[in-house]
Amino acid sequence: MAVRIFTLERRKMTIQTFEKEALKKKAVLFRKEILQVTNAAGSGHPGGSLSAVEILIALYDYKMNHKPDDPQWEDRDRLIISKGHVTPVTYVTLANYGYFPKEELKGFRKFDSILQGHVHRKVPGVEFNTGSLGHGLSVVNGIALGAKLQKKSFRSYCVMGDGEIQEGSVWEAAMSAAHFKLDNVCAIVDYNKVQENGPTNEIKNLEPLAEKWRSFGWHAIEVIGHNFDQLIAALDQIDTIKDKPCVIIAHTIKGKGISFMEGERGWHGKAPNDEQLAEALKELE
Repeated sequence: MAVRIFTLERRKMTIQTFEKEALKKKAVLFRKEILQVTNAAGSGHPGGSLSAVEILIALYDYKMNHKPDDPQWEDRDRLIISKGHVTPVTYVTLANYGYFPKEELKGFRKFDSILQGHVHRKVPGVEFNTGSLGHGLSVVNGIALGAKLQKKSFRSYCVMGDGEIQEGSVWEAAMSAAHFKLDNVCAIVDYNKVQENGPTNEIKNLEPLAEKWRSFGWHAIEVIGHNFDQLIAALDQIDTIKDKPCVIIAHTIKGKGISFMEGERGWHGKAPNDEQLAEALKELE
């Protein structure tokens, strides 16, 4: 079987030539499958998965160098899903890019399946076990520092939740990345502004968020996280930044695409029933 390779040639593509309409169609498909797998399991985290769809598509389809048929390829870019509970979007993404058969999605959260509720390394394409929030950025720092010591050119990415960055360990890692001038690190904050217990900024105010990152020595970029033009432009911009890490603050909507889920904390960790699934799929048509 031919090896599918997503490599440096993708970086040469401009926003104008890239197939953005195909990406938008893919985002609709991913949202449908996120809803279907959580419905079939009767559990899962649809809200934060739906908000991160375009982020993961932009990474896997446009930016990252990776080989689905060789997940341990030495020169691959690394992605740590620090908000590790968003397995619906993670597994749907990996399946659609060929890391494992899509048929396995039917086993999501079932006892005998590898596709469990938090991401883990038994799943092809998953780099590190996560779920305990606040740890992913430190892992990315270690990978990135190792790459520099070995003179490797791959980049390390970390997708974090906005509630997650209330954790002090995140800011310790932020200081470390700046101190070691890890310009091969890119953090992406899925800033959907709703965590499990309510609006993020009512629980612990994050603003001014971009300025916080900049004060820690990072290059910060703010985008609309459902806009492929802005995501792609930000991902291209990080290649131009030297001697400091980059963070993309992606303003998103929890439950994006489903009217009765958008911005609602109740859909943080609740699966749609059959009636709600049918209504949601109709909205996505």
